[in-house]
Amino acid sequence: MIKLVDIEKSFDSQVVLNRLSLEIPTGKITAVIGPSGEGKSVLLKHMIGLMKPDRGKVYIDGDDITVMRRWELNHVREKFGMLFQNAALFDSMTVFENVAFPLEEKTRLSRVEIRDKVHDALEHVGLKSVDKKYPDELSGGMKKRVGLARALLLNPRIILFDEPTTGLDPIICRAIHQLIKDTHTQFGFTAVIVSHEIPEIFDISDNVAMLYKGQIIEMGTPDEIQRSEHPVVRQFITGSLEGPIHFI
Repeated sequence: MIKLVDIEKSFDSQVVLNRLSLEIPTGKITAVIGPSGEGKSVLLKHMIGLMKPDRGKVYIDGDDITVMRRWELNHVREKFGMLFQNAALFDSMTVFENVAFPLEEKTRLSRVEIRDKVHDALEHVGLKSVDKKYPDELSGGMKKRVGLARALLLNPRIILFDEPTTGLDPIICRAIHQLIKDTHTQFGFTAVIVSHEIPEIFDISDNVAMLYKGQIIEMGTPDEIQRSEHPVVRQFITGSLEGPIHFI
């Protein structure tokens, strides 16, 4: 389980996370929603230890990663996969080389074993014949699929998705969402998805957390969030949240 307790994070004088607490259920898909600039990506980076809070605790399976040494943190990160907003592919590498990279860096598998695993991973995300292409030869949706194949390759227990459908048209967006749902059903990982795709993200999520002004102001099932009477949640999911609301 991922558990954040009273997390505070500021950049200069700007408070981004304000005594935020959140528990991510194991084996479920949890979506984190909220207006742009509210710190959703910052929250993900705290979960994997890429950022350290100014105050507060981040627990992964009961262990506080905020006090870990680098080698301990690296060991915890082996539980994670991550799909970045731009897929984070290496432009100078082929699709095959991009997907194979974590296996070559972190395992002692033979070249034949790596080849088979890469091809299997690409097949899982619906890409069979693109292994020799370079990222600039791929569409945005294909890049996301390659990024997901790479994230799945080491069989992570947790996958973090940072705006996985940003910049994609609605049809491709739905296809990526369905792919996430299908791979989750097949592999059973814990997923955390930062998204602004409302209401589409509700279709694939088990739980939804609303981030606003540095705090999780509500969390529940998609149905519960859509029925919420909280004024900020209601305005956000109906598309009318434009300016700050002072409710705290």
